Amino acid sequence: MILVVLAFVIWASMWALNARLANGRGAKTRIIQLLVPAIFGLTIVVVWELLVRGLNVPLVILPAPSQVIATFFSEIPTLWLDFQQTFLKGALSGYIIGCGAALMMAVLVDRYDFLKRGLLPVGNFVAALPIVGTAPILVMWFGFDWHSKAAVVVVMVFFPMLVNAVAGLQETTSMQRDLMRTYGAGYWPSLTKLRLPAAMPFIFNGLKISTTLALIGAIVAEFFGSPTMGMGFRISTSVGQLALDMVWAEIVVAALAGSAFYGVVAMAEKRLTFWHPSQRK
Repeated sequence: MILVVLAFVIWASMWALNARLANGRGAKTRIIQLLVPAIFGLTIVVVWELLVRGLNVPLVILPAPSQVIATFFSEIPTLWLDFQQTFLKGALSGYIIGCGAALMMAVLVDRYDFLKRGLLPVGNFVAALPIVGTAPILVMWFGFDWHSKAAVVVVMVFFPMLVNAVAGLQETTSMQRDLMRTYGAGYWPSLTKLRLPAAMPFIFNGLKISTTLALIGAIVAEFFGSPTMGMGFRISTSVGQLALDMVWAEIVVAALAGSAFYGVVAMAEKRLTFWHPSQRK
C-alpha cells in the first residue's frame, strides 16, 4: 500500500511540475520543450513500476518496467535479429518500394485525368480493406520470408502516399502555372521547378504517415506466417508461452524503431521544406 500511495504522490508532484514548466515564461525554449515530455515519460515508468510492485500484479498480466529492461538487455542478440528481419528487410524495403511507386504514379495521375477518376476511388477502397484480410493472401503469394511482409507494407503505404502526393501536385495556383507558361515552360519543367517543390509538404506528410503504417504492417503480417525470427513472430510465440516480459521488450524495440524512423523523415522535411510556413518558428 505504501508503494501505491507513493505512486500517486509522485504522479501529482510531477504533474504540478510539468504544468508549471509548460505554462512558465520559458515554456517556448528548446530545453523546456524537451524536458516536459521527458519528465512525463519518466513519471509514467516510475508510477508503472510502483503500482505493479505495490499491487503484486502477476507477470503474465503486466510485467514491471525493471523486468522489461532486464529482458531487453539479456535478449539483445535475439531482439537484433528480429529487428533486422522485421524492420530492415520487411518494413523498410516495403516502405521504399511503396512510397517510390506511389510518387511515380502520382505524376501519371496528375498528368492524365482519367487515371485520377478511375484509380483514386479504387485506392480508397483498397485502403479501407483490413490488413488481417489481405496479409494472409500476400503471405501465401510471396512466401513466409520477409518478401511477403514487404508486399503487405507496399499495399498499406501506397495509397496514403498516392493521395497526399496528388493533392500536393494540385497545390499551385493558376497564376503560378500561367507564369510558368508565360516563360515558355512545358509540363515537365513546370513539374520539376514549380509543382514538385510546392508539393513537398504534402509528400512529406504522406511519408510520415507511412512510417507508422510500414512497421505495423510488417509486424502484423508476421502473425500469419514467418520464419523463426521477427517482431511479430516473437510476440505471438511469447504470448503463447506467457512470456510477457519478452513481448514488452519487442514492443520497446518497435517503439524505438518507429520513433527513430519518423524522426529521420521529420528532420529531412525540416531541411527540405524550410521555406514553408509550417516550418517557421
